[in-house]
Amino acid sequence: MHDDDTPFFEQEAKRNWDRVRRKLWRERLLCVFRRCSENLISFEAVQKKLRLVQGISRGIRQIPTDRISGSVGRYKDFTSTFLPRRASMRERWERVDAYSAALGMPPISVYQVCEAYFVLDGNHRVSVARQARMPTIEAHVMEFKGPVTLSAKADLDEVLLKAEQADFLTTTNLDQLRPGHGIVFTVPGRYRQVKYYIHALCEKLCREQGCDVSYEQAAAQWYDRVYLPVVQALETSDILNDFPGRTVADLFIWMWKHEKNVGVFGLLRRLKSWFLNQWFVFKARG
Repeated sequence: MHDDDTPFFEQEAKRNWDRVRRKLWRERLLCVFRRCSENLISFEAVQKKLRLVQGISRGIRQIPTDRISGSVGRYKDFTSTFLPRRASMRERWERVDAYSAALGMPPISVYQVCEAYFVLDGNHRVSVARQARMPTIEAHVMEFKGPVTLSAKADLDEVLLKAEQADFLTTTNLDQLRPGHGIVFTVPGRYRQVKYYIHALCEKLCREQGCDVSYEQAAAQWYDRVYLPVVQALETSDILNDFPGRTVADLFIWMWKHEKNVGVFGLLRRLKSWFLNQWFVFKARG
């Protein structure tokens, strides 16, 4: 950077900061009306909830800036779109902006979880890059793996839902017992409900058979005798067209919740009957 260029970049950085602060207040107002969260995701929380295991270094690569979803340790300093939250961050933010405009953006360091990235070093650089609408940024990438996936546009709600899924798979071991099971819910709380049902089935089997039945064995029986037959029937129909954005698992659990006073093994007959009635109604409408 030449000395005679310094005032220009510094003045431009000051103007950029003022625009960022105005954008911050607009974003906060929108979040109030839309009831959305402006919080950045904590990698520490994701690592714990999703049971992540550190993988390998992926080296230096260009990553999309809009897939950077969180931070390691600095998640309280920036919003979900990496707007700086505190006025006291001005001096450093402007310095990073001016330096990047004059000499280019140095690589950042990130942790990768499926399609999402979390900043280990370089939060201010990401903030500057996002506000400059840079589509990509150079980064040292370390990948972490776990039992569930995380989307590129991950938010706190998705993390909580994926945490339930990770706990469910660890408890039931269905990933190993029934590979490709396809049990995916879009609403929080559903995995906990299924775990409760499997626990009830486990106790019922123990009483009926007079022997110990493991939770994993009960989970496999629940999948084979209750869940799979109904889901197969749902998948062969076009009834899911009436439920955009939902999965067959969502529809199954909704049907289950609306069944009253029926035993675990009697549930299958009632569910099939309900499905057939709804299917004929649907066909009659079409």
